[in-house]
Amino acid sequence: MDDRPIGVFDSGFGGLTVVRALIDLLPAEELVYLGDTGRYPYGPRPLEEVRAFSRQIARRLAEVHDVKMVVVACNNASAAALDLLRFELDVPVLGVIDPGLRAAVRVTANSRVGVIATEGTIASGAYQRAVLALRVPVELCCAACPGLVELVEQGETDSEAARDLVERLLAPLREAGVDTLLLGCTHYPFLARTIGAVMGREVVLVSSAEETAFEVRSILDETGLGRRSRAKGSHRFISSGDIAWFEDMGTRLLGLELGQVEQVSWGSLAAGDAAPSGWESNAWG
Repeated sequence: MDDRPIGVFDSGFGGLTVVRALIDLLPAEELVYLGDTGRYPYGPRPLEEVRAFSRQIARRLAEVHDVKMVVVACNNASAAALDLLRFELDVPVLGVIDPGLRAAVRVTANSRVGVIATEGTIASGAYQRAVLALRVPVELCCAACPGLVELVEQGETDSEAARDLVERLLAPLREAGVDTLLLGCTHYPFLARTIGAVMGREVVLVSSAEETAFEVRSILDETGLGRRSRAKGSHRFISSGDIAWFEDMGTRLLGLELGQVEQVSWGSLAAGDAAPSGWESNAWG
């Protein structure tokens, strides 16, 4: 048994959907969530920069907060840095891409799976590579969805503008006849009602946040890293940006009072925060 907390990080607030799922599924576990809102968003940034940010955050979670597992609750960071973090850290590291995709593949009946995500995640090819690695006869239809994250953070999840934008962005997936749609950004579950209405009742929506929580539970069970105490775990929230904004947005999105949000400040990236010389992930060829 291991009473250390689970570390979770994202570029901003979307990873709170993973935190919400973890709290519901594993109420005894303690969590440390770091939202890198001071450098948000990651989507438009080069993958090398996202990789450096992710490495810096993961190392802080491991070295300062002594976490027993790191959950990369950001699709862009998972695409850019997951292999490197697994190579470097001495604790289990889990991203949000593989759990969600595996669930979508299990669900589909016609072997046509849609994935919606940010432009950066789709352009990285991470989902395309992940489905090839599964070696299953599934046709993957990917669509970048610029503007959806901003709608969530503006609180317009049920607005007419949200409906119009979702209809336009998801039109190619409807035409492709997908019967399963993976929400490949941790912000998108907040738009699930609107997305479901646009896609129709015959299309199953899969949340990467929920599937990631199930995989965390499996890892804890398999490794014996679950918390000894059955009492309700405590949670810490950390932001690299505006604390008041984080508290307001986080409380609204998570549906729980965050309490006192802690501040972390980054200096310029040190040389040690870049990928080590000579390191190259197989995923990037």
